[in-house]
Amino acid sequence: MTEGATPYRVSATKLHGQSLRYYDFVMAAFVAVLLLSNVLGAGKVAQIWLPGVGFWPFGAGILFFPVSYVIGDVLTEVYGYARARRVIWAGFAATVFMALMAWVVVALPPAPDWTNQASYEAVFGQVPRIVFASMCAFWAGEFVNSYVLARLKVATGGRHLWMRTIGSTIAGQGIDSLIFYPLAFLGAEGWTTGLVLTVLFTQWILKVSWEALLTPFTYVVVGWLKRAEGMDVFDEETDFNPFGTRV
Repeated sequence: MTEGATPYRVSATKLHGQSLRYYDFVMAAFVAVLLLSNVLGAGKVAQIWLPGVGFWPFGAGILFFPVSYVIGDVLTEVYGYARARRVIWAGFAATVFMALMAWVVVALPPAPDWTNQASYEAVFGQVPRIVFASMCAFWAGEFVNSYVLARLKVATGGRHLWMRTIGSTIAGQGIDSLIFYPLAFLGAEGWTTGLVLTVLFTQWILKVSWEALLTPFTYVVVGWLKRAEGMDVFDEETDFNPFGTRV
C-alpha cells in the first residue's frame, strides 16, 4: 500500500467486535519493550565517543525506550486511538506492578548465606520520587503522542506518515521530558535547575532523533500490518478521553 492510499479505510467507531490478527502481538511487544527498557536501561549510564567532543555519557535506556513510542505510533496508525489507549493502560498497569514487585522483593530479608543483597539493591532498588515521575511522564507522554498522531492522520487524509510520527513524538516526548525531569530531579542534591533543563532538552532531542532514524522501519511495519489486517483506521468520530473504555 502506498502512502495516502486507503483502500481499507474505515472509521474507528465501526471496528467494535472486529477480529484483529496481530493486535495482541503488538500490545505484547509494547509492554515488553516498556518493561525491559526500564529494568535493563534506566539504571545504567553508558558513554559514546563523538568526533570533536570525546566520550559523552548518556542514559542507556534511551536506546530502547523510544522504541515504545514507535510501537505506540504503529498502534495508533493501524488500529486507532481507542485500541492504542487500551495498550497504554496495559503498559501503565504493568509498570505499576513491576515497581511494586521490585519494592517487595528488594525489601524481603535475605537469607543469611546469600551475599548478593547489596548488589540486588543497587540494580533493582528504586527511588520513589523517580518511579512516580516516570509513571506520570509515561502516561501523559504516550497519550499525547497517540492523540496528536490520530488527529494529524485525519487532518492529512492519511498522507505524510513521516510527518505524523515525528510530529507526535516531538509532542509526546516533549511532555514526557517536561514532566519527568523536573519531578524526578528538580531540587535534588547535585541537580541544579540549569542541569535539569540541559538534560531535559538533550534527552528530548536524542529521543526525537532516534524516532526519525527509525522512520523507514515504521513505514515497513505499518504497511505490512495494514495489508495483513485489511484495514486503515481513521479516528473521525473517536472519543479521545484517556479514561474512556470503548474500543
